[in-house]
Amino acid sequence: MSKSMFSAKISGITVLVVLMSMASCVSSRNATYFNLNKDSVYKSEIENIEPIIQKNDLLSISVSSLNPEASEMFNIPNLSATQTSTATGSTAQASGYLVDQDGIIRFPFLGKIEAAGKTKKALREEIESELEEQKLLVDPIVNIRYLNYKVSVLGEVNNPSVITIPDEEVTILEALGLAGDMTLYAKRDNVLLLREENDIKKIFTLDLTTDEIFNSQYYQLKSGDVIYVEANKSKIASTSRATQWLPVIVSTLSLAIIALDRLF
Repeated sequence: MSKSMFSAKISGITVLVVLMSMASCVSSRNATYFNLNKDSVYKSEIENIEPIIQKNDLLSISVSSLNPEASEMFNIPNLSATQTSTATGSTAQASGYLVDQDGIIRFPFLGKIEAAGKTKKALREEIESELEEQKLLVDPIVNIRYLNYKVSVLGEVNNPSVITIPDEEVTILEALGLAGDMTLYAKRDNVLLLREENDIKKIFTLDLTTDEIFNSQYYQLKSGDVIYVEANKSKIASTSRATQWLPVIVSTLSLAIIALDRLF
């Protein structure tokens, strides 16, 4: 084999690889959110319902009153702790009141309190009432926050991860942004939302190529939600072609290198 013939063969292989890459290109329309043609204004008519405390939730509960010294005994750091992943990918140790499998937390001086199934507001009012009725504090103020308010974003995103939300409020678009946004191969019209409510797992399909998402009751995520972004046909097809042609290309290149070594 002459050097020119060898070069022609390598060029042919290069063209084949380029054609395969071009065949897997994604339409710009399929990579666009909402497909809006004009300015629009959306007014949310969906009630922002406070999430319900569930088993395994980790709560921060702080107590204050007119007597700081008396309040201090209710703010002793709790031993229940867990590791959480933040939106930046780092991990942090969070300590708080863990809602056990019976839906119970154990609060100083008040003992066992049923927390699961209640909102933060209901639990806060119950603790404040108990502190007053038992004459432990006068005009107590209780503040409750989630320490493990998190959502998971998986599939065709640039940074699949479990994300802790410090302000306890996140939309599906914000969650996707924190996960590095969807890749060009993402199926934007069939994004899956997995949600567990009262020990029942539910799956919902969301279309992010239309503006209907802004009025969807699932636009606002809840703690524990899982977003799964499917790969589109272009990704599946390109992966399939690569699987089929890669052994052929590798074998051809190997033979070409051997021939070049013997001839030159």
